[in-house]
Order: sequence, then structure tokens, then C-alpha cells
Amino acid sequence: MALASIGGGYQFTDGNQNELSMGTQAAPQTATVTATLTVAQVTGGLLVATPGAATASYTLPTGTLIDAQMTNMKVNSTFALTIVNVTSATGVITIVAAANSGITLVGTATIGLSAAASTSPAGVAQFLFRKTDTAAYTVYRVS
Repeated sequence: MALASIGGGYQFTDGNQNELSMGTQAAPQTATVTATLTVAQVTGGLLVATPGAATASYTLPTGTLIDAQMTNMKVNSTFALTIVNVTSATGVITIVAAANSGITLVGTATIGLSAAASTSPAGVAQFLFRKTDTAAYTVYRVS
């Protein structure tokens, strides 16, 4: 679920602790080879990755870039990103936070192959982005 980025839209988890998640999902974002992900790819909710036969590193956008797009987010606001690695080759994905980017990663940052059930971790990963300060986010691997 994409969140409203500027005033006038729905602000998920803003003030009402009993809100339920909305059940819509825009078309998934995509990524292939090693790249710096855009804010749209990260906030779109679902990213389908096809890195092919090579391993890939996906660098997260900076906290400043996320703040510039997500102007309604307050400290402790969250959004989720699910990444599905659909390659059937050897393309393991590593999620990266650049130094001094305002992003702190917590948990396993690699995403194995969907085609290999024995691969650990499996080919799907969910990350929870939590705003901790201006231009600062902690990104938790939750599954």
C-alpha cells in the first residue's frame, strides 16, 4: 500500500491506534541488477526482483530522500516493504544501507532464491521501516 506523501491524503497510523491496514496494492515495483532503489520502489509496498545469475546489492535510499517524498510521516510512523526474489539462478540479493544515509538495518539483509526452498533465508523478505527522527529510519527484517 502506497502512503499519501503530502497533505490531504490518508495518513496511516496517525492518531488513531485502531486503524486497520487497507487491502489494496498497486502494481509491484521491479528491480534487476545491483542498484540504488528509489523511494517509489521502497514505499510501493511490493518489489519483485529478478537479479538473474549474478548476486545483486540493492542500496536503500537515504533518510533525506524518504523524508522529501513522505512529508506526512512523523516519528514512529512505519511502512512495510516486501521483496520477492523470483530468479531461478544464483542471484542472491543483499540489502544495503550506505554509510551516513540515515538508515539503520536490523536483521538479515540477504534474500535467497524463491526457487530453492532450502535456501536460507527464503526468497521472500519483509522489511518494516520505522521513522526514528528527521531523515532517520530503522529498517527491521521481520520475515
